[in-house]
Amino acid sequence: MSPPVPQKAWSQRFESALHPAIATFNASIAFDIELLDYDLTGSEAHAKMLAKTGVITVAEAQQLVEGLEQIRREYREGNFNPTVDDEDVQFAVEHRLIEIVGDVGKKLHTARSRNDQVGTDIRLYLRAQVDRIREQLRTFQQALIDQAERHVETIIPGYTHLQRAQPLSLAHHLLAYVEMTQRDWERLGDIRQRVNVSPLGCGALAGTPFPIDRAYSAELLQFEGVYRNSLDGVSDRDFAIEFTAAASLICVHLSRLAEEIILWASAEFGFVKLTDTCSTGSSIMPQKKNPDVPELVRGKTGRVFGHLQGLLVMMKGLPMAYNKDLQEDKEPLFDTVKTVQG
Repeated sequence: MSPPVPQKAWSQRFESALHPAIATFNASIAFDIELLDYDLTGSEAHAKMLAKTGVITVAEAQQLVEGLEQIRREYREGNFNPTVDDEDVQFAVEHRLIEIVGDVGKKLHTARSRNDQVGTDIRLYLRAQVDRIREQLRTFQQALIDQAERHVETIIPGYTHLQRAQPLSLAHHLLAYVEMTQRDWERLGDIRQRVNVSPLGCGALAGTPFPIDRAYSAELLQFEGVYRNSLDGVSDRDFAIEFTAAASLICVHLSRLAEEIILWASAEFGFVKLTDTCSTGSSIMPQKKNPDVPELVRGKTGRVFGHLQGLLVMMKGLPMAYNKDLQEDKEPLFDTVKTVQG
């Protein structure tokens, strides 16, 4: 006998379940499971805030936090595996929490909508990824500087119009990419400020009548502030578009360097030789060393550009406030992050 399908949080007024094909089409659990850790962290802060304001008791908040931490452990141990029936990661967590702690688990949703909950999760996720990418950019800069220090006296042709123009230090050439990367690092830092704003308390679109403390939950989650307008809080995806635009510029810079490596490694240029550990060969042309890595960098750049265009098109016609279209922000954002991080 199949286990009972959990009742949807929105289903009380419906007399029949979604058609299975619609349920599958509607579900986002296959990709938004990426947000699980961030959802648990946001939910713990929300529970603590509810206790601080007297909406629930301190003991109830402690039960909720302990239950959420159990879910975190189960997931990391491979024992928490939501299905399409759970619809999305937020409902999957809520359903499992109620199984663990009983009816008190239902109180976690007090004074919160999935709209501001999802908005919080995705901001916590992106803030962490921005920090990681900025660290990677620093590592990349240092690698370029290390090579530049070795090649101050190495002279190469400098080009304009792909025609030899003036002699140039290879170090000077490499340091141009250090400057590009510095702008990327600074740009992400600027975007991080707009990512790091809490939508918790915005509710579905018009806040909540409960006496919550938005500043306290924002402080617990290390957000620098809260959204001043609840409609904007649940519908804003500017930060995701800005990030994807910044990621596109990172890819532009990486792709330009990749193109130069491809050219320099060709027999026509012959400036560099690819090592065996980062190139491939041919089954019928054994003399070849193919620059697969820089070619893939160059190719993946178009993929990130596509995600930027997709997010812009998704947002351009949406009325206030939340629309289901916004579910489509996650896959391009997740893939952009993974592509840029390599």
